[in-house]
Amino acid sequence: MENSNKPSSPVPRTPFYTFARFLLGIFCAIFYPSREHGLENLDREAPFLLVANHQSMMDPILIAIRVKKWEIRFLGKDTLRKNAVVRWLVDHLHMIPVTRQATDMSAMRACLKALQAGHVVGIFPEGTRKETTMMEEMGSGIGLIALRSGVPVIPALIAQKPLPFRFTDIYFGKAIDYQDLQAMGTNKESCEMLTSRIRDITYRMKDEVKNGNV
Repeated sequence: MENSNKPSSPVPRTPFYTFARFLLGIFCAIFYPSREHGLENLDREAPFLLVANHQSMMDPILIAIRVKKWEIRFLGKDTLRKNAVVRWLVDHLHMIPVTRQATDMSAMRACLKALQAGHVVGIFPEGTRKETTMMEEMGSGIGLIALRSGVPVIPALIAQKPLPFRFTDIYFGKAIDYQDLQAMGTNKESCEMLTSRIRDITYRMKDEVKNGNV
C-alpha cells in the first residue's frame, strides 16, 4: 500500500532521543540483548504505524534501539506523567499519553497529528502487558487510526518476554494490506475488521517463528 502522506522533507532528529537511544543501546547490549529479523520490511518512508504485542516494559526500548532510522512516537499510559521527572523524560522521548480505561480520542488525535507530520507511531494495541497470551484485548482504536490516516501498518512480534542476559528476537512483518477495508469507509465494522486482521497476522507470525518458517 502506498503512503500518500509523505512529508516533504525528513523529520529532524532530537539530541535527547539520540543520546537516550545510545545509552539504552549499551545497556541492552549488556543486559537485554536482542536480534532483529525482517528489518528490510521497514525500508520505507515514514509515516507508518508499527504495531506490536506487549510482554514487558522493555518492549518499546528494544524496538526503539533496533529501529534506528526514526524516532518512534510510542503510545504509553498517562499515569507515567504523574511524576515531574518521569514526565519530562517521556515527553522528551515523544511518548503519546493515553488513558487505558476509555477510548482516548485525544490520544487518537495526537497519533493522527504525528503521522501527518511524518513520524512513525508505535502502538501496543493490547493496552496492558500480556505474559501468556497475545492480542486478546485489542480495541478498535488502532483500526480507526490506520483507516483515518491511510498509512502503512507494519506488524512486529516480540517472540519472547525480555529477560536479563537472554536474547530476545524481534520480527518485523510486511505491511498489512487493508485497501479493501478502506473502500468500506471508516466505521465501526471496518475498524473492527482491521483490528482482527492485525491480530490474525500477528498470530500467524508467532506460529511461523515457532515452526521455524522464518
